[in-house]
Amino acid sequence: MDALVSVLKSYPGSTVLVFALVFRLIHRLLQRLPVPKVVRQDDHTWKWRNLSVSMVHSLLTGTLAVTCVVLWPETLSNLHSYYTSLSYLLVCVSTGYFVQDAGDIILTGHARASWEFLIHHSLVISCFMYSLYTKLYVGGAVFALFVEVNSVTLHLRLLLKLANAQSSPMYQINKYLNIFTYITFRLSTQFYLTWYIVHNYTWLDNGSFFLASMMVMNIMILIYFYRLLRADFFPQSWRSVRPNGTHNNNSKRFLTD
Repeated sequence: MDALVSVLKSYPGSTVLVFALVFRLIHRLLQRLPVPKVVRQDDHTWKWRNLSVSMVHSLLTGTLAVTCVVLWPETLSNLHSYYTSLSYLLVCVSTGYFVQDAGDIILTGHARASWEFLIHHSLVISCFMYSLYTKLYVGGAVFALFVEVNSVTLHLRLLLKLANAQSSPMYQINKYLNIFTYITFRLSTQFYLTWYIVHNYTWLDNGSFFLASMMVMNIMILIYFYRLLRADFFPQSWRSVRPNGTHNNNSKRFLTD
């Protein structure tokens, strides 16, 4: 693997494009799988397939990110400069996915409805590409991918909603597991990354750029967490009442779609 990664380091941009094509191939292969009838009837086929590719990415990168930190715990104490060949390869793979997903959103005409995802993807791609070219913060990128453990339960939640399975036992179990992984793997990860940057800000390379990026993502995940709690645990208070007494159920559609 070391020999392979040494070649990848010489061409990080090309490597990312190769993995973007790999995820595009995965997208094409998943199109061969059957889609639930209710998903087709509600015209959510694109969203179903997009989430399916995202699920593959989350299962792969979330597992590998945890593995990297467990096998090489120095990653946590030196997010700036410590990394392994597997860590570098993992960041290449994940960056390729985000490039592919951003392209899929834009080229299929879903940019306006998915603008929050595009902001997130832009921040991640810029941070990850910086790491791949400079060989700095690769460990930080790997640790940031801990959030993909939570993404597995988030994607499962949305897939079940698309299939109108909100009343199923699986959805109910996943609802609580989703909150647990959100706190454990998303909020905690973001907190540690933010603390690391602030604590070492005076000597970190381009610390202001990474701190600004982290603050934007922190705001986004806190808003999303609030929406998640409201939608799954306080659904009645989620509806906004108009002056004429009617309800508006279109608010915060980013979460409830």
